[in-house]
Amino acid sequence: MSKNNSETWNTKYGKRRVRDEKPTLAEAIEAARGFIDDVDQQAEFAAALMGLPVEQVRAEIMKMAPQRKEPQKSVVFTGSATAPRTIVVERKPTRRVIPAGARAALLNH
Repeated sequence: MSKNNSETWNTKYGKRRVRDEKPTLAEAIEAARGFIDDVDQQAEFAAALMGLPVEQVRAEIMKMAPQRKEPQKSVVFTGSATAPRTIVVERKPTRRVIPAGARAALLNH
């Protein structure tokens, strides 16, 4: 039996082995990104979860792709006060088109 499967629980259905796995560093960073916007605070949060040095976690955060921004939402209520209707408006950023000549210049650098 491996180190992760060493704990056994006695249940009404018999003995059950419990697997205890620590989260990966990537999972800890994603959890920190979900709660905090500041990169330094994300590194401190993830380092506290994993028990690693903050500098090591900060380096991993910088290697990862930047977090995508959520589309902006506006909620508007219309109609009478007794029966309002809700309208949700999402603003999605447009995709920029790069001409082929400019794309080739970017790839050659």
